[in-house]
Amino acid sequence: MVAIAFADVVGYSTLMAADEAGTYGRWMALLRGLIEPETERCRGRIVDVLGDGVLAGFQNAGDAVAWARAIQHGIKADLEAAGSVDPVPVVLRIGIHVGDVIESNSQIFGDAVNFAARLQSHAAPGGIVISERTRDALDASAQVDLRDLGYADLKGFHKRARLFAIETELVRVTVPIQTGAGLPSLAVLPLLDQDGDTEDAHFGDGFAEDVGMSLAGLHELFVVSPASSAIFRGRQPDPREVGRALGVRYALLGRMRRVNEGYGISVQLCDTHSGETLWGERARIGMGEIFDLQDEVARKIAMGLAPQVRSAELQRAMRKAPESLTAYDRMLRALYTIASADYATFERARSYLGEAMVEEPDFALPVAWAARWHSVRIGRGWSQHPDDDALQALELATRATNIDRANALALATLGHMNTMLRRDSDAALQCFSQALAACPNHPLVWTLSSATLAYLGKGEEAVRRAEQGLRLSPHDPMRYSQLMFLGIAHYANGSFDEAVRWQRRSLAENPLHGATLLLLAAALAAAGSRDDARQVAARFMAVRPGFSLETYSRTRLPFFEPGLREAFAAHLQQAGLPN
Repeated sequence: MVAIAFADVVGYSTLMAADEAGTYGRWMALLRGLIEPETERCRGRIVDVLGDGVLAGFQNAGDAVAWARAIQHGIKADLEAAGSVDPVPVVLRIGIHVGDVIESNSQIFGDAVNFAARLQSHAAPGGIVISERTRDALDASAQVDLRDLGYADLKGFHKRARLFAIETELVRVTVPIQTGAGLPSLAVLPLLDQDGDTEDAHFGDGFAEDVGMSLAGLHELFVVSPASSAIFRGRQPDPREVGRALGVRYALLGRMRRVNEGYGISVQLCDTHSGETLWGERARIGMGEIFDLQDEVARKIAMGLAPQVRSAELQRAMRKAPESLTAYDRMLRALYTIASADYATFERARSYLGEAMVEEPDFALPVAWAARWHSVRIGRGWSQHPDDDALQALELATRATNIDRANALALATLGHMNTMLRRDSDAALQCFSQALAACPNHPLVWTLSSATLAYLGKGEEAVRRAEQGLRLSPHDPMRYSQLMFLGIAHYANGSFDEAVRWQRRSLAENPLHGATLLLLAAALAAAGSRDDARQVAARFMAVRPGFSLETYSRTRLPFFEPGLREAFAAHLQQAGLPN
């Protein structure tokens, strides 16, 4: 039974890429001049020195915590003494855990060691995070400045771990953060309680964690951990200070206060380079509902914030020369063009995605969007070879999930392809279930899963899911598609007038969308409006002149439920579509 401390250099790969010799020299000076002497003073031993970290063992939790405090205070003192001489400082995160280990040839092994290694990633730059077991092993006097971070997921461990941060004067310096594939980086700060009510303080922290998790689940942002953002708890800093301290491009800051019979919450998204406010949102909730509605408020703000970051990043990408574009920049350009009603513009999206995949082969998002592109191409009737596009969509979606098994976009597209191409609704529903587990707030998952449920005859649940997709992305660039799927859900539910209403709204967004015209024709026939149905069918045939009802019923008609399948084919025939 030992206390295990794991100290890791923040942004080591980035530092080495920028200045290999200088970074190595600073790291060795820190190791020899501070870490080794403090380890001896605290009666510990350095078990292993990694390229970017140190694993140390101590006889008890008190010694390990005293060591961590001394290291962080020593680094802070050195940086203050150096002033601005050292532009790229070496900063540590430290995690401490108490547990049983196996010792062999002066090395230690076991789950406790792995646990300590995972802990450090939840610490702020210049900070210390300890496990609940470490907290319990400390004397009461050593627990006074601990802050409860709640429960967190540690990679490789199924059970969530309760973590505590040690409140210190943390290092607030520019820390280079590796964001992978050039993703925009964001910090979500705890809400500032303007009333100073300790009973509501947990809401501010919980809000930051919920919003951060919602955004991280989209896989389109690099979101720093709540433990890192918590260094600003209890105050609202200048956004530029957040950028310097956490190395992020964007910061979400907010306030909460009592208003009449409830609470008022206001948040703003800021650019940490300029300090400019890019977007803001306000919400009101009733007294006593603050924790019940926390998830709902967080979800609303997260879904409003993500498009704003994407828009800001797109504007930046559009100003770049083609040769300087990152994989993320190219993906953004693709998303900008994929929603276009112009065929040539839409086709360019695939080129951007192809370039992104070459630039960053292990970046799942461009692969997932490429799969989605092929699916949309079929749905719009622009594919010259629908079967080939369907196979491409299936192959790319599978590839994206192999790269990132928690990518909700890839799983949603794979589920849709399982429905439309493989006619395997069980596999499709499994994909959608995994996607919602990975990111409960991804609008496309809710929308596409509604279609599969509609085709199975589960109209009521299909309507609910399609409506949720609309709520989560009310200004979606492909809104016509969302409205179309809601119309399908109402058709499956037997609400034919509602189906007509939503398909008409879809058509208003994209008048040449063939699938919407086909579905509107069927819905009008089902609602008894035969003349209108025939007019819409004629418009459909102008868009899809080679359409054959017999071929469509045999190869493409989507409904699984026999009664719905038969009725849909009959409604298309009543609309006058040719056999």
